[in-house]
Amino acid sequence: MKLTISGHHIEVTDALKSYVTGKLDKITGHFEEVVDTKVTLSVEKHKEKDGKHAECTLHLKGADLFAESSNADLYVAIDEMAAKLERQVMRHKEKIQDHSKDAAKRAPVL
Repeated sequence: MKLTISGHHIEVTDALKSYVTGKLDKITGHFEEVVDTKVTLSVEKHKEKDGKHAECTLHLKGADLFAESSNADLYVAIDEMAAKLERQVMRHKEKIQDHSKDAAKRAPVL
C-alpha cells in the first residue's frame, strides 16, 4: 500500500505520521486490497471555519472511498475520519463478498 500524508498550513510531524499510520493499519487489517491512500491534514484560519481538518482518499480494487472530518483537535478529527473510513470499508467488503453459497441454498429444487 502506498501512503501519502500531506499538510496544508501545518507541518506533518513524525508523531502525526505515526498516529495516522496506526489508524490506517487498523483499516487495512479488515481489507487488504488497498492500493493507494492519500491523507491531507489542514488548519483552517477563516473566521467561520476555525479548526483542524483531516481528509483521506482510499483507492481500493473496485472503488474509491473518501472521508473527512473537522474538529478543534486534530487527533479527534483523525479519529472521526478513520471511523468513517472503517465503516465504508466494511460496507464495501460486505458488498463484494461471494454470496453464491447462500444463493445455492435458496435455489428451488427441480
